[in-house]
Amino acid sequence: MQKLDGSDQLNKLEEVGTWLRRRLPDLLVESQVPGAAVAVQAGDEWVESAAGVLSTATGVDATVDSLFQIGSITKVMTATLVMQLADEGRLDLDAPVRAVLPEFRIADEEAARGITTRHLLSHVAGFEGDIFTDTGKGDDCLEKYLGVLRDVPQLFEPGAMFSYNNAGYCVLGRIVEVLREEPFDVCARRHLFTPLGMSHTASDPYEAIVHRTAVGHIETVPGAPLEPTPVWALARSNAPAGSMLAMRARDLLAFAQMHLAGGRGPDGVTVLGPETVQAMQRPQVTLPDIDQGAAWGLGWELFDLSGGTVIGHDGNTIGQSAFLRLVPERDVAVAIFTNGGLSRRVYTEIAGRVLGELAGVGLPASPVPDVGAPVAETSRYVGTYTSSTAETTVSRDTAGRLWLERTPRGAIAELDEAPYRTELVGRRGDTLIPIEPERGVHAPLAFLGDDGQGHALYLHTGRAERRAQR
Repeated sequence: MQKLDGSDQLNKLEEVGTWLRRRLPDLLVESQVPGAAVAVQAGDEWVESAAGVLSTATGVDATVDSLFQIGSITKVMTATLVMQLADEGRLDLDAPVRAVLPEFRIADEEAARGITTRHLLSHVAGFEGDIFTDTGKGDDCLEKYLGVLRDVPQLFEPGAMFSYNNAGYCVLGRIVEVLREEPFDVCARRHLFTPLGMSHTASDPYEAIVHRTAVGHIETVPGAPLEPTPVWALARSNAPAGSMLAMRARDLLAFAQMHLAGGRGPDGVTVLGPETVQAMQRPQVTLPDIDQGAAWGLGWELFDLSGGTVIGHDGNTIGQSAFLRLVPERDVAVAIFTNGGLSRRVYTEIAGRVLGELAGVGLPASPVPDVGAPVAETSRYVGTYTSSTAETTVSRDTAGRLWLERTPRGAIAELDEAPYRTELVGRRGDTLIPIEPERGVHAPLAFLGDDGQGHALYLHTGRAERRAQR
């Protein structure tokens, strides 16, 4: 990468800002996205833009000070709160979780004894991760949530592989509460939001209501017009994983800037030690071949892209999607918030332009299925794979073609998430790709492991769904 000097980067940033303000309204229309807000930072300077509406029901315009839910980007903040405790010598990442939470239980007692904080941070703990049980709105909701996990099954041995785990981050949130002796949202405000000057950040709907705040939009029936979501947020018990937090794009950049500045916030306040910032960005586990990141660190997803390494995280909650990308070597960051529609198209165009212009980093082309690509050994993939949020069946028709049908379950089904059906074709090895896009994206699927009879044991989409026993 050719590094831009300060004046060149500032000029480029201004050009990006001009393009963004001109392009964003049309891009939202083309992508069927009701509203969006974007902030871009290079060095100590930033530009921002917003367009569209916060809700199609009210028609209120999106502004740069509007709050959008950031979903699972919250996990990087939870990880940061955890790493602060490690900095202070109050938490050993490699000690069992039970050293802090002796009441931690899952269905597999042996696994529960061995799971560490590091396992949770890097999504390798191995237990079922999409547990969205609502345990109330009180300050004891995370404490109660731990009790819900007692019957959660273990999918694989701790440390054996990556599988995205929301529940694991709720456990991390409870660790923060116990060691700080305060509710999680109080800890986040005291140790992150206030020191970083994040003034337009809301931990719950009660705080969000005093701001201009976006509502998510969903497609209840495939092809139907987008509708505002029936509820604004998921349960408070999932807050450390990303069920509640909302903020303006510039506030998220304040958090990103701290990580780019080696853990320092405004006026030189220390939020993390520089060695800890670096540790969070080091790979802990490689990811399956599904065209996501290359690896996962301690909270961060790591992307090995053309031109350099990028760190970041995405967030998806009820009808809202958010994207955060940082290029540490170039001191560049971009935050993109949307409230429905084909959000990935918005991310791809904006992040591609920003990272290319300001950091010399190229995004990979979005995966596109080759309709005629054969699938070898189709019998290996046929079967039903289950999780707490979906049942996915892969079947083979008389012509030998593979079909995938996914039916939402549990909390996701209650939110009117639409079923999904598509043909699968070959991509490479045990990775297949759908012909029909889901939310505008052809997301590859990896089939991993062996059930002892020549069949894949897991369907992996970032989460491992285990083959159902019939």
